[in-house]
Amino acid sequence: MSKKTDIQWLGENQHVQSVLAAVCDLNGVLRGKRIPLEDATKALAGGIRMPLSIVDVDIWGEDCVGSELVFLSGDGDGICEPTGRGILPVNWGQQPTALVPLWLSADDGTPFQSDPRRALASIVQRYAALGLTPVVASELEFYLVDPQKNPLQPPVSPVTGKRLDSDGVLSLDELEQFEGFLNDVYGACELQGIPAEAAIAENGAGQFEINLKHVADPLRAADDAVFFKRLVRGVARKNGFAATFMAKPYIQRSGNGFHVHFSLLDKAGNNVFDDGSAMGSEILRHAVGGLLASMDELTLTFAPHENSYKRFLPGAHAPASLGWGYENRTTAIRIPGGANTARRIEHRVAGADANPYLVLASILGGALMGIEQKLAAPDPVIGDAYGANLAPLPCDWQSAITAFEKGGNVTKIYSRQLQTLFANTKKQELKKFNQHVSDLEYRTYLEVV
Repeated sequence: MSKKTDIQWLGENQHVQSVLAAVCDLNGVLRGKRIPLEDATKALAGGIRMPLSIVDVDIWGEDCVGSELVFLSGDGDGICEPTGRGILPVNWGQQPTALVPLWLSADDGTPFQSDPRRALASIVQRYAALGLTPVVASELEFYLVDPQKNPLQPPVSPVTGKRLDSDGVLSLDELEQFEGFLNDVYGACELQGIPAEAAIAENGAGQFEINLKHVADPLRAADDAVFFKRLVRGVARKNGFAATFMAKPYIQRSGNGFHVHFSLLDKAGNNVFDDGSAMGSEILRHAVGGLLASMDELTLTFAPHENSYKRFLPGAHAPASLGWGYENRTTAIRIPGGANTARRIEHRVAGADANPYLVLASILGGALMGIEQKLAAPDPVIGDAYGANLAPLPCDWQSAITAFEKGGNVTKIYSRQLQTLFANTKKQELKKFNQHVSDLEYRTYLEVV
């Protein structure tokens, strides 16, 4: 929305009592304040302040011990500036409200580079300096689940009254049975300007995928993904379900992926990945080379949580190694077929649990590194990548944390401060998981060993 439209919206929606002013933290969680409607103009003018440390809390919303943003610096505020997206109407709660997206600057007005949206903006600016514009589309998978059941169970069909119990991949029946929920999702997306396209029933009971249309603005594409995830969870609650973007909610069923497609346009609007052939241009192969060279160190941004690593299983419709190929869904990097003018790269590593700003910054940053350094891509994988002799992705959370914390390529994409903050946040979360004894451990060991 433009500023004029925002003002018009405020004038036309006096029945809305409050709005939510929010920034996105390193985990991809929106955090902020509920403010009266009359203060929305203040938020849209950059008049809201929040602690810079709000980006660096763990997944439970607790300060990270030893963070330079907390006690060491006095836990100072930053300026919350509007992102330019304006007011986003929210229609799934008990009363209509709205969201005002913000991002952080320091007191002197300089962008705060540990804000994940700022990190992505820096990469976009580097592409612009080369006369290139990334065009980005995304595919987000999620499960609907029964909020009344523990342990987790698929939802009951609103039509048949029966619980889903099979992996109805591309099932038209499931799309029709959950029509009410999907209609509400598309309606909410339209209100917020999120370009939702095709919906499919995915490869798990109660699992769906909704594609977001390609846009020539990576920041908007990441915004759309962040707002979409929040929207789906809210609409699910409205319809009596819960929705989860966990990477692997069921160990025996497919995980939730966040597949990203991108191409690059030059100043004339030409796709520089297209050389008139099905193989794509040399620039495309350099981009692939950069993605693979940086992938090990950046895996933490694609798989940021303990549960994320349960998704990386051979043969489980998720990549497990550092490989690429043409029309090959077993590889981490896929070059889809189709018209040469639409030649693009599909990055298949990220889980739906990841922060979209960091995912796009890592993908576009890795590709840019390959283009700038003219890195060569290895031979493409033909056939089953799970059985190929390829270097594996980090197979556990600790390995990924260490690779990110010590990675030299990480600082070619992110600020040193963000690298440190994110690694320390994940180490704090890992420590808490390591201090927890699971039910499986009790059942296995309690009266046996």
